[in-house]
Amino acid sequence: MQKLQILFPEPQLTRLRGIAKREDRPVSELVRNAVEFWLSRNGSDSKEMVSEDAPIYRCGDILINSENLRSIANDDRNQL
Repeated sequence: MQKLQILFPEPQLTRLRGIAKREDRPVSELVRNAVEFWLSRNGSDSKEMVSEDAPIYRCGDILINSENLRSIANDDRNQL
């Protein structure tokens, strides 16, 4: 295992410590279990992420035609 320092907001840490005390488990175990749960739900697997696995974002359709794209992209420069 490797050590990692994480900062929590005080209310969140208080709740986490309360659960740990109630279940008689260390906070670190609760955090590791929560991270493992999150990773399993978000499709993470054991392979390392490589550049072709970079996230892809969909920002919607382009609302102008390609002929006008350059002039619209540079509109703010023309207004100076």
